[in-house]
Amino acid sequence: MSRPRDGAAAPVLVTGATSGIGLELSRQLVERGFRVFGGALPGEDSTALDETGSTLVPLDVTDSDSLAEARAVVEGHLGREPLWGLVNNAGVVDAGPVEMMDLRETRRVFDVNVLGVLAVTQTFLPSIRAAKGRIVNMSSLSGCLAVPFLGAYCASKAAIESLSDSLRRELHPFDVDVIIVQPGVTHTPLWSRAEEIDRGRFQGSGYEDALETVQRQAVGKGRRGMPPWKVAQAILKVLEAERAPTRLRIQRKRSSRLRYSLLPLVSDRVVDRMVAKRVWGERSAGDGAGE
Repeated sequence: MSRPRDGAAAPVLVTGATSGIGLELSRQLVERGFRVFGGALPGEDSTALDETGSTLVPLDVTDSDSLAEARAVVEGHLGREPLWGLVNNAGVVDAGPVEMMDLRETRRVFDVNVLGVLAVTQTFLPSIRAAKGRIVNMSSLSGCLAVPFLGAYCASKAAIESLSDSLRRELHPFDVDVIIVQPGVTHTPLWSRAEEIDRGRFQGSGYEDALETVQRQAVGKGRRGMPPWKVAQAILKVLEAERAPTRLRIQRKRSSRLRYSLLPLVSDRVVDRMVAKRVWGERSAGDGAGE
């Protein structure tokens, strides 16, 4: 399917472009000759994004008026030239046991991570279809292996997997690629915020010790996670590839890649016990349960 013409400054919109993977991708795209429109929340500090040479696009993916204004900004710069690429990167996370999820926060996660992706895609798809371009949707390994206390985030990424598959199959006749990117833990502000989560609201619930363990693990993994530039580099290769993959899993360690590739062959109960051991310790209510 379509790739940008050699030497052409193909225009690409990246949402959530002021930090982490979005910022690094914007920088690398500009360095490779792409024309980048970087989406940022209205009023958000865009200093680092401006320094990449990208064009700032104020964009709240949950607000229809903001989406219309963003489209006008992009069209104002491009004129009759269509937008070639879209990277749906903006995302948020919330934590807590499913039993005690704050429904307002859960709706916010889905508003940004799922409906926001849908809204941005619908807004710019006519232009991308005209260019026979590419759409990259940022999923996560959490969309393949759900973990305790991140139910809303994991569910939102699982939804992105299905939404992207449907979209790709619908757009097949129009030569538009839809690529799902599944990064492992990456050292970005998204995961560093795990340290700021207040566990006080879960006191007396029976989940306190496990939540502390998961929070500690999340913070540690986030600090040791892949650098954003590594994930951005892999996305860049997908955008430049002659033939794009439908899915791209990005993991730093070969052992991790092997474990995830074997997951479909392992029963849910076995995976449950493996996860429980890490979260709850040596003993949990599920230990010894039958298959």
